[in-house]
Amino acid sequence: MVIRPIKLEDAADMNRMRTMHGVSENILGMPSERVSDAEEFIRSLTANDHLLVVELNDTVVGCAGLSVSSKPRACHSGTLGIMVHADYQRQGIGGALMTAILDIADNWLKLKRVELCVFVENEVAIALYRKLGFVVEGTKKYAAIRNGIYTDEYLMARYGTNENNGG
Repeated sequence: MVIRPIKLEDAADMNRMRTMHGVSENILGMPSERVSDAEEFIRSLTANDHLLVVELNDTVVGCAGLSVSSKPRACHSGTLGIMVHADYQRQGIGGALMTAILDIADNWLKLKRVELCVFVENEVAIALYRKLGFVVEGTKKYAAIRNGIYTDEYLMARYGTNENNGG
């Protein structure tokens, strides 16, 4: 398993993962997304975006991204997203990705706050996030449509304790 920054060449694997059963229902993607959408997304990344992928046997099987706010009064805060290929879930890939992306947040960017949203039914992901120090801050009612039904999301956050950022 290799964890590395995303490359434009990863677009096809990213698209395949985003549109597959077992992944698409837990992210805000659409089954009609095209590889060109993934290419455009990768090209649009800025210095405030940090995307890591897990590569196994020359195939991307997971991705975690951290976007730091570009607003001066919120640049201590970032938003996190993660997805793991359906065939590789519950094998430690999500935990490895989260640890790598949180290392960037904590030790390179010194973020005070990292937040994410997760569907309330996604118990496996919620357990992982809690294990890594995230707490539920609130519930977003009717946040998205999942499998044809309006569903709620938890807003979860983790607060840095770096001595140089007020923690």
